[in-house]
Amino acid sequence: MATVGRNVAAPLLFLNLIMYFIVLGFASWCLNRFINGQTYHPSFGGNGATMFFLTFSILAAVLGIVSKLLGGNHMRTWRSDSLASAGATSMVAWAVTALAFGLACKQIHLGGHRGWRLRVVEAFIIILTFTQLLYLILIHAGLYSSRYGPGYHDTDYGHGHGVGGTTGDPMHKPATAGTRV
Repeated sequence: MATVGRNVAAPLLFLNLIMYFIVLGFASWCLNRFINGQTYHPSFGGNGATMFFLTFSILAAVLGIVSKLLGGNHMRTWRSDSLASAGATSMVAWAVTALAFGLACKQIHLGGHRGWRLRVVEAFIIILTFTQLLYLILIHAGLYSSRYGPGYHDTDYGHGHGVGGTTGDPMHKPATAGTRV
């Protein structure tokens, strides 16, 4: 039976993946125009925060895409060991997205002419900041209750049984009575 966290996190993972790809495409286009000095383009514009915002947006998008690939592996296996990589990369992706969010707020506050593509990147970064945080909370919910995720108390890890049918560390053999080491 699938858990609650997995049922909600999987569609959110797919939504965030698509949104990160959109941010990567639009931010790359805008950065290319900015580097070429074409800030007069009708769908671009910009202000003093634009270069920093676009750099962090591209970085957040790349990290977000990588975290969603690892998150997809975690959704497939849904175990504590896959949670480590998915959780760590999602945390880093959220942190960089939050930095891009701050720069988006600064860019909006500075104002000036900002074309529709730049506004799309701003909007998607703002939305992704909150949806990535929600995704991060959902995949880490298993740490507190096995109802929401795999939990760390799960013993079904495919370890073989030791000598004599005992479980435990597969590298150490159990001591038998009457033998000396």
